[in-house]
Amino acid sequence: MRKLDTKTIVVASHNEGKIREIRDLIGPLGFSAKSAADLEFEEPDETGTTYEENARIKALASARASGLPALSDDSGLAVDALDGAPGVYTANWAERADGSRDFGMAMEKVETALQEKGAATADRRKARFVSVLCLAWPDGHTELFRGEIEGHVVWPPRGTLGFGYDPVFQPDGYDITFGEMPAEAKHGWKPGDSEALSHRARAFKLFVETCLDG
Repeated sequence: MRKLDTKTIVVASHNEGKIREIRDLIGPLGFSAKSAADLEFEEPDETGTTYEENARIKALASARASGLPALSDDSGLAVDALDGAPGVYTANWAERADGSRDFGMAMEKVETALQEKGAATADRRKARFVSVLCLAWPDGHTELFRGEIEGHVVWPPRGTLGFGYDPVFQPDGYDITFGEMPAEAKHGWKPGDSEALSHRARAFKLFVETCLDG
């Protein structure tokens, strides 16, 4: 495992929600970070078939374009009754013909698919959010960190916080969705905390323990 010896990195994303959450996580650690969107980097084609492959593609593109280490996230919602879909194609389910993304539409697609399966009760609507973070260096070296959180899909969507599919995901042990959960509760992990809630925070905890500690 390679240690990160700089506090200046690139957040390899054009997704405002992801950028915000990653900045919330790295900010308390003293990092200075601009995003790929800030730097107007072209978005690479995500041609991988796994979260790990796509996270690596994004991180390497920003690391090589900037000459700095880059941290990316590839994440998705995997629904058991849908054989793990939308999964790695989570963002694709939100794509419109004009190239824009509509996550309200995407959540409706998930609900329609669940109804077609007859999945009406929580035990038949089990799902998990998955996040894979990739830290890449300009020389091509990468480190990967995976976090998951179990829960189930609810309908109708609840809450206006978060982003993406957050309003339809209720994590196990909670009676509110990610869409109803304040940012600090959802992903407010910091070194010294024994637990992290969100999939992204759990992956970030591994990143800190692996690449920053010691």
